Amino acid sequence: MKQLILLLSALFFTNYLPAQIGILKGTVKDSAGNAVPYANISVQKTKLSTQSNEQGNYLLQNIPAGNYTVYVSTANYLPVSKNIEIDATKTTEANITLSQKLNALKEIVVSGVHSIAGMGHIDEVHDGVIYSGKKNEVLILDSLDANTAQNNPRQVLGRIPGANYSETQGSGFPSNGIGFRGLNPTQSIEINTRQNGYNIAADIYGYSETYYSTPLEALERIEVTRGESSLQFGPQFGGIINYITKDGNKERQLEYTTEQTGGNYGFFNSFHSFGGQVGKLNYYSFIQYQAIQGWRPNSDYRQITGFGKLTYDINSKLKVGLEYTLLRNRIHMPGGFDDVQFNKNSDTSYRARNWLESPWNIIAAKAVYKISANTSIYLTSSYLFSARNLVWKNEDGGPGSLDTINPTTLQYSNREVQKEKMNSLTTEIRLLSNYTLFGMGNTLAGGIRYFVGKFKRQGGGLGTTGSDFDLTLLDPHYEYDLDFTTTNIAPFVENIFRITDKLSVTPGFRYEYINSTIRGYTTDGNTQINSDGSKNRYIPLFGIGLQYKTTKTTNIYANISQAYSPVTYDQLTPFAATSKIDPNMKDASGYNADIGWRGTSHNYLNFDVDAFYLAYDKRIGIVQLTDPNGNPYSYRTNIANSVSQGVETYVEFIPTKLIHKNNSFGNISFFNSFAYINARYTTGQYKGNFVEYAPQTIERFGLTYSRKVFSATFIISNTAKSYGDASNVVFSTDPVAGIIPAYTVMDFSATCTLKKNYNIKFGVNNLTDTKYFTKRTDEYPGPGIIPASARSFYIGFGAKF
Repeated sequence: MKQLILLLSALFFTNYLPAQIGILKGTVKDSAGNAVPYANISVQKTKLSTQSNEQGNYLLQNIPAGNYTVYVSTANYLPVSKNIEIDATKTTEANITLSQKLNALKEIVVSGVHSIAGMGHIDEVHDGVIYSGKKNEVLILDSLDANTAQNNPRQVLGRIPGANYSETQGSGFPSNGIGFRGLNPTQSIEINTRQNGYNIAADIYGYSETYYSTPLEALERIEVTRGESSLQFGPQFGGIINYITKDGNKERQLEYTTEQTGGNYGFFNSFHSFGGQVGKLNYYSFIQYQAIQGWRPNSDYRQITGFGKLTYDINSKLKVGLEYTLLRNRIHMPGGFDDVQFNKNSDTSYRARNWLESPWNIIAAKAVYKISANTSIYLTSSYLFSARNLVWKNEDGGPGSLDTINPTTLQYSNREVQKEKMNSLTTEIRLLSNYTLFGMGNTLAGGIRYFVGKFKRQGGGLGTTGSDFDLTLLDPHYEYDLDFTTTNIAPFVENIFRITDKLSVTPGFRYEYINSTIRGYTTDGNTQINSDGSKNRYIPLFGIGLQYKTTKTTNIYANISQAYSPVTYDQLTPFAATSKIDPNMKDASGYNADIGWRGTSHNYLNFDVDAFYLAYDKRIGIVQLTDPNGNPYSYRTNIANSVSQGVETYVEFIPTKLIHKNNSFGNISFFNSFAYINARYTTGQYKGNFVEYAPQTIERFGLTYSRKVFSATFIISNTAKSYGDASNVVFSTDPVAGIIPAYTVMDFSATCTLKKNYNIKFGVNNLTDTKYFTKRTDEYPGPGIIPASARSFYIGFGAKF
């Protein structure tokens, strides 16, 4: 009986003992370490749930001991789940990091980007780089209707306010150039051009022209950061463009994509890509063949572009990658015009024997090591080995000097041969660390870049009298033969100090050491001038940025950063007989400043409005002078100091999403990209004149309609007049100097998706067949006026397997 009483008593008291329960707490933050308020937190197999407070903290009590899964979700972020164990003897802590997402028109999701339909801005911290307080844009390629087969800049980069293009790809340049805020757009020489984070230009300090451009079909996104990027990436005035290629499909071992596009003027583009995920290995590769007869005689070209990358997750902390890029091309250059020739007939050619090739090779190795949950190291090392070779008619006399057969010899005149060879190694190592100070999360980003480059330039060689591509030398002696080297070491650091949940301050510093050498000779008439010199530069650069969150999806940003531009190799050597060089040119310096307001409202409005100020001292440019015989010639020198100031606005609105969430009619969206740029010289004999290639207004309006499997976009682009040199002359017998008239161009493009994995793309470039040009050049591929392309049509078929 005693035993029975004891057993019943034990059962009775056990039922009334306190349950074994625990407490769960933690903080919800984004990838930049910012608190995420009002996130929804729930515990699997229970009815317990809560929201994070304004500091991102949450607390859940009375959870029975055991193993659970916690789910965290909120608007504009990817949902996260985490396994936890509740112990009744202590408080369990589970901190959650969320990645922001983009829901674009075609359901493209990109972490760390704020947008509604194809263009937006980058989060405070992304891929190891601080963007807080900086003016930046991101373009999501698969969300745009655009002529990607022909790399039409208006239809893609045209959304970026103030983007000014050098549309010369069909007349001798391998790619179109871009410039911002009154900077020279030719071959993107004022921009730090990168692919997947590493440099693709020939020489970032000695020869910054870009001859390779990633095919748009291969891109996931394009990241653009203005001049305040100088502290993280280098001191270029124009900022950075970073072309991010696609990754292999992580859900399939093999995915094959093809795009076949044809058009008038004999255009043909064949693009093929392969990608996938095999275990811990992700891979992506593409090959593109492109050819065209050209809208002008003697403007045909052929090129093959190839790329491959491997990314391997060794473990949860270490990821490594290897990439290779290849370009092979042969370009027929039709030459330039003087004003009379252009106005008479811009679709002809007065040069039939000018050719260029620019074989390009880049190998890159990358690694990301996660030291802890808050600290990571990013390593990127790239080796570029490339060349540029051309053979062309000696340009004495400019474009007015026709290339004809000599009636005495019954042959053409001898052409000139030029050869350039570039080799460079660039290594960047970055450290990103999130830490807490005075109860606030802060972010430190620092690192160092090491660059060494060699550049060999030979020109004025005596070529053949033939018409085909032929680099044969009849005399081994060049008019100039120069060897340049550059060594650059640049440590840098930036830190986001979060003063409150809304306000942050980001000071930064960069120190540039640059050593440049020159060896070789040039000739002046019959005199050979030998060069043997070395120059060291030590340049400290400072900057500071501010960011204030006005709402969860909008913020005010402001910054000021110093910039610097050394004299480059090409600026020190005349390319043709129509120009002369100031041998005492000085390096340029200055700073960029911005203040703006940007953000999104729900899923129907995206905006960015900012004012900018760019001071550019000792600006290098071209002026028109007259020799003792009264003949005009162009002269490259430090013209004066200049200032570019103005306003940039971008508005993207989807009214149908505001009115109806599920509209059977489809969606209509439009964007307006506008820039007012007042770029003038502030000192010297040209004080008050406009800076060359600086139109005062650039405006683009785009309208898109999409419904189910069909979408179409119409874009109208208007660019104000600008000038070819600092004198601002309207007309000159020297075609380098003169006005670049205002122009308006319209483009149309459409996409129709068939059975999910197939698509048809078609469109018209330059719909109204506007006759215009964007470039006057004193060198190749002119000299003179280089006309932009006439109206063209295209249609393409794509498939994915």
